[in-house]
Amino acid sequence: MGVSEARANMTEVIAEVRLLGVPVVLTRREKPQAVLVSHDFYEQAIRDRAIIDELHRRTETPGAGAHSYDEVTSRTIREALHSAALAVDS
Repeated sequence: MGVSEARANMTEVIAEVRLLGVPVVLTRREKPQAVLVSHDFYEQAIRDRAIIDELHRRTETPGAGAHSYDEVTSRTIREALHSAALAVDS
């Protein structure tokens, strides 16, 4: 949806996003500029991002004295995160 159209119909656009849970991509000259999402979606995305960031932090390097199990677990999580990122990007 164009930014100008969204601006002219903001109340309806917000209601659609909130009630139907459908994200709305705002465009300018047919190029995506922003996305309107429900507050619940946004809050879940923030929680998901925090989990992902923590998993990345924990797998960067196993702690001092890490056992091979910890190293394998870290490698497995890193590979899973990488695979998930590839799947999302495709």
